[in-house]
Amino acid sequence: MVNARSAVLVLESGKVYKGCSIGRLGTVIGEVVFNTGMTGYQEVLTDPSYYGQIITFTYPELGNTGVNLSDTESKKLFARGLITKNLCKVPSNWRSEESLEKYLQSHNIICIYGLDTRSLTKYLRQFGSMNGAISTEIMDPQLLIQQIKLTGPMKGKDLVSQVTTQNVYLSNEKVANRWYFQSPVINLVQKVMCVVVIDFGVKTNILRRLHNFNCKTIVVPATTNIKTVLSYKPDGILLSNGPGDPSAVIYAVTTIKYLLRYSIPVFGICMGHQLLSIALGYGTYKLKFGHRGLNHPTGSYNKVYITSQNHSFAVSKKLQPEKYYLQTAHKNFNDSTIAGVSHTVLPFFSVQYHPEASPGPHDSDYLFAYFISSMYKYSLTK
Repeated sequence: MVNARSAVLVLESGKVYKGCSIGRLGTVIGEVVFNTGMTGYQEVLTDPSYYGQIITFTYPELGNTGVNLSDTESKKLFARGLITKNLCKVPSNWRSEESLEKYLQSHNIICIYGLDTRSLTKYLRQFGSMNGAISTEIMDPQLLIQQIKLTGPMKGKDLVSQVTTQNVYLSNEKVANRWYFQSPVINLVQKVMCVVVIDFGVKTNILRRLHNFNCKTIVVPATTNIKTVLSYKPDGILLSNGPGDPSAVIYAVTTIKYLLRYSIPVFGICMGHQLLSIALGYGTYKLKFGHRGLNHPTGSYNKVYITSQNHSFAVSKKLQPEKYYLQTAHKNFNDSTIAGVSHTVLPFFSVQYHPEASPGPHDSDYLFAYFISSMYKYSLTK
């Protein structure tokens, strides 16, 4: 066990928090955000959608259950840094393979703990997410603020290019546990569906869920052109989650617009939802402090789904006049932002949340079943 060192968190506004540090020594700069989930710190740290961000966990105790290789959402940690109130250095769980402390050290991720995360979260809610720095070497806030100001805001950044796969691969991710919900659609669709996943920062559990539905899943880079996508003769296209500003990922919007000329079912998740929405005529804007947690209520009319969310941007309601076939399928009941859109004629739909993340615990799994059914109907017409 490594002895803790003094550390400081400085926000670009000048707000300063002092604490202790483990993991990487030095200085990291990123957008400081907060996540309200009570569990899932390992999934959060390995989620590519958190690329470039320093994550504040509002739940006061982290590390109790340790870390295991089965629950990772990618092969490495994408978060820039970690902020927590208390850090458990001796985990106790039958699935634990190592402590969170050792995990952060082996992946060279800086962590500051011992500060008032409730105060920090309330500050971010009041003034919005902003860039900040964690340092174990520079204790002068003014020097850190100078470095922070050299880092541009999240708005306008294409971070997808930093996390997408560089090579096409066939996914063989299997569901990690036997007790996962089995949809009746698996028994009705007696055919292997070919899904092309355009990787904007895809989470492993999305690929696991498609595998569970007996799909042949081909993952391609975000820059893949329309000709290459169609060459795989897909029954459906899944637009994955990912980090950054969707309006900056112009190449992906162009590809999606070409895809929409066909009747191939398209399912967008999080970043994929935003990119599909832009291609269909919506706009996007940056939220004050984003949505990050496991208990966000969404739905329409009198139906509520408990969802997992992680995004800084949202879809606006501005539509081009010719796009009246679109409808807002779901809204976020906390702030009435758009949580899902669908085309009333063609099989294009998307959601701002993560149906593969099992909140509820299976409230949103029907979306995968609907996607499979849409692909099956499409395959019969090919």
